[in-house]
Amino acid sequence: MATLDGWEGLEFQATDIRNVEQAREDLAKLCHRVLASNEDGKKLMEWLINNYVNQPIAIPGNDSSYAYYAEGSRSVIRDLQSRIQMAKEMK
Repeated sequence: MATLDGWEGLEFQATDIRNVEQAREDLAKLCHRVLASNEDGKKLMEWLINNYVNQPIAIPGNDSSYAYYAEGSRSVIRDLQSRIQMAKEMK
């Protein structure tokens, strides 16, 4: 799909959502293949969860911006987990 430069790009709206849905399914399947279907991927996902999800959001004495960083990291891991689950449900 070509992008529109300038003011035209602001008015452009995709009307065919089939490609979006297919891309979403393809990404879910990719996440499952890479992070859940082999031992290395499972180990990587476990490491990501242990280091980014299973950690405190805010630690007393730390700058408050750390909590935003930690929550952002968690949201990425949760997104990967939800895509993996979506792929499992498609099978």
